Amino acid sequence: MKYLIWASLASVIFAVSIFATQRNFFNNFLYRTSARNEGCVTGFRFEIATTTKAQVRGLGGRINIPNDYGMLFVFKKKEKYGFWMKDMLTPIDIIWLSDTGSVLGVEGSVSTSTYPNVFYSPRPVRYVLETRAGEARARGLDTGSCVTLPLPYGK
Repeated sequence: MKYLIWASLASVIFAVSIFATQRNFFNNFLYRTSARNEGCVTGFRFEIATTTKAQVRGLGGRINIPNDYGMLFVFKKKEKYGFWMKDMLTPIDIIWLSDTGSVLGVEGSVSTSTYPNVFYSPRPVRYVLETRAGEARARGLDTGSCVTLPLPYGK
């Protein structure tokens, strides 16, 4: 009986951890862009990945990425960062951003089958946004457009 209780408790903890991971419960804070910058894409929700662990994981392992949702990678210094599709279960868009949120480039609808290819930013950046495949096109994000970034990460 004692073992049955412990096994049941372990099963519940495991199920909750899987659910919470898929629901971004244990990930970084969730932000929503606002209408702060006129002409920029707004109303977008995203997690902010600032730790190496969160950046390596990215959106990997997720079965579904909602519309209007993504992960903003924030790096300490500007470099040409490389992204790959390791552990990705769904295609994504990779959007390279300037410090003010201007789009410097877009890798659209990157397939999971491209792993181990690496996609690099067109020039040194501190910010990269991953979204579900097709989101950049649906929102009109292309080189020169912009995304409102949350403070303190924006301008």
